[in-house]
Amino acid sequence: MNAAGNTSRVAPVLELRQYTLKPGQRETLIALFDREFVETQEATGMTVIGQFRDLDRPDMFVWLRGFEDMEARKEALGAFYGGPVWAAHRDAANATMIDSDDVLLLKPAWQGAGFDLSGLQRLTAVEAESVSDRGRLAGFVEISIHHLRPGAEGGFAARFQAEIIPQLAANGIRLLGAFVSEHAENTFPRLPVRAADNVFIAVTGFDDGDVHASYRAALAASPAWRAAREAMTAVSTRPAETLRLTPTARSLLR
Repeated sequence: MNAAGNTSRVAPVLELRQYTLKPGQRETLIALFDREFVETQEATGMTVIGQFRDLDRPDMFVWLRGFEDMEARKEALGAFYGGPVWAAHRDAANATMIDSDDVLLLKPAWQGAGFDLSGLQRLTAVEAESVSDRGRLAGFVEISIHHLRPGAEGGFAARFQAEIIPQLAANGIRLLGAFVSEHAENTFPRLPVRAADNVFIAVTGFDDGDVHASYRAALAASPAWRAAREAMTAVSTRPAETLRLTPTARSLLR
């Protein structure tokens, strides 16, 4: 599915990829990725959803891509990583990286919880060259990763829907998507995934840092939020991870 023609929600299989880069190499990888690896991946049938700088970890590059199903994932990844574009640029890309195996395979947490990309337009590579990412994109995306006991994801997602989403809406926060682990067999084992992890992930969008700070303060003062957080923590296996991300100029999700 090509994102340029996508008029509905994104494909139901998702990868959240976190790359640890060599010091000072993030801008090099972003420039290469946004120039060479967006349209060429989408030409194989996948959707490049978002590319991000991690605000708290200067040597981390985070990105998301989606697929129609696990078989489509196998075919798309085989076509891209066996194709001429990756062959031409893989050495340059790999030279920026320390680790690229931190990957979670996900699916929407409930019907309609996937990303709604309808109406979103991606900048072309030429347009992006004339834009300063840091000056243009004041807002950021937050990804919360909750590590859960096996079998707890259904109840966790239901509680999130019932108790957390109203808190988000009351504070004017955009819930961009919610996902749980996809435990289907990895159809492209050449690229490993964290198959043993069982997670619930919420993706929220903020217009700027002040909005984010106000939202956090409002949650901290909310008895309903504290009660919900305690209940959800009870089924967690370790503290939640929070990724604070700024989109690159060519990120579809922002």
